[in-house]
Order: sequence, then C-alpha cells, then structure tokens
Amino acid sequence: MTRQPAREVMWDLPHPFILEIRVQPDDTDRLGHANNVVYVRWLEDVSWAHIDSLGMSWERHQATGKAMAITRTEIDYLAAANAGDQLLLGTWLTGFDGRFRSSRHFQLVRPADGRTLMRAMSNHACVDLKTQRPTRVPPEYGEILGSAVIDIAAR
Repeated sequence: MTRQPAREVMWDLPHPFILEIRVQPDDTDRLGHANNVVYVRWLEDVSWAHIDSLGMSWERHQATGKAMAITRTEIDYLAAANAGDQLLLGTWLTGFDGRFRSSRHFQLVRPADGRTLMRAMSNHACVDLKTQRPTRVPPEYGEILGSAVIDIAAR
C-alpha cells in the first residue's frame, strides 16, 4: 500500500511551538477516540515544553519561587483522534499583561488529512510556589514572556 504524503498544515497563527504526538491505545476511551483528559495532558505537556524552550526551566521556577498556574482552559473538540494517529499540537503565547497574567492558544492537527481536531486557549496567573497565592512575575519572566507573545489582534 502506498502511503499518501501528509498535507501541509494550515496553522491558525504563524510560527507555532510544536509537539509531535502519537495517540496511544491507552489514550482512548470507551468511545474509541482520545479521551478529553488526555487532551488536557497534551496541553500541559506542550505548554511546559514551550516555556522550557524559552528558558523558563523548572529549575528557574524553583530558584525564583514563582510559576505560571492555569486559571482557565477552554477546549473546542472539532474531530476525533484515534489510536495510532500522528498529530501535531501547536501553541503560541498570545498575551502577557507585564505583571501577573498570560494567555496561550493551541491547535491540534492531524497532518495525514490536514484536519484541525481541537482548538483551545488557556489563561495563567503567576503564583508563589510556597503560598500558592498570586504574585507579580519576576523581571526575567516578564522579559521571556513579553518577547514570545504574538499579536493575535493583528491577524
């Protein structure tokens, strides 16, 4: 059987940070497709990988005693992912207020057919790791987050 080449991915925004995913049989639920809990795990995986690539490693979080915690997530499930599917999960930092809050967008694509399976967004607030209370971002986080934000209003 000849394998069809993957279609070009049509990303919602330019220059995503991408995590490659292969849906495992254990990722599926009784309906036979990837469970919604797995999608949330993938969102967290790509978020940590993205900020780590920007220099916000867990070691830096521990040293500053600060981290960005999720305060809200919205997910739109558009089509099912099935065991064996090869997927690309793209993410972008789409907002940072310079003090406490940031936001990011996500798009999950199956390159084999070019289909977007899910879109999501999440909001984050800086918290103190010891008290779990909101706090201002350290200056170094501000520089990292501010430089990585893409302007979605211009699109």
